[in-house]
Amino acid sequence: MPAASGIIALVMSAEKRAADKVRCWAVTDPLYVAYHDREWGAPLHNDRKHFEFLILETFQAGLSWSLILRKRENFRKAFDGFDYNEIARYGKRKIASLLKDSGIVRNRLKIEAAVSNAKAFLDVRKEFGTFDKYLWSFVKGKPIFHGLKSHSQMPAKNGLSDEISRDLKRRGFKFLGSVVVYSNLQAVGIVNDHLTHCFRYKELKAKFG
Repeated sequence: MPAASGIIALVMSAEKRAADKVRCWAVTDPLYVAYHDREWGAPLHNDRKHFEFLILETFQAGLSWSLILRKRENFRKAFDGFDYNEIARYGKRKIASLLKDSGIVRNRLKIEAAVSNAKAFLDVRKEFGTFDKYLWSFVKGKPIFHGLKSHSQMPAKNGLSDEISRDLKRRGFKFLGSVVVYSNLQAVGIVNDHLTHCFRYKELKAKFG
């Protein structure tokens, strides 16, 4: 086992390597760094995680993503680990309880939307087998790499998010307008908007491009 001084040196070296990485934006918040480095833009194929992002994105509407990240574990606890089967069964008593939970965003319309979206999510799974198959069918299973060079090139929405938003609304989903949908597509890696100078763009492009 290395000496204490050796362990400290290894930790400092790891921290320096992380700090030296060039990212899409300059952030110091550990939660945001971890989200950028491990999740944002990485192709996702897990229905529980898909539903988690749908809930978080709908609650984020009009708020900052950093706020949602700070409350993410509170959301996880309040919404039964983002179990869409359980959430689809929420009634008035559970909704009233959530409205008293200061650890989440206490917005009645968004809470009620989470319940109705869970029901719509189950309907999609019944039709397609998984929500993952449904969502990725819009791009034939292949992520889109936009190859953006600056934040000014990053759109708030596009034709793809317009199309998916319309279809989700037709299926009964709420709080999923085109801007929210585009943000979700970025999160789950269907659209990869890491800037080309970012280390994650190079990693993901090599693996999935």
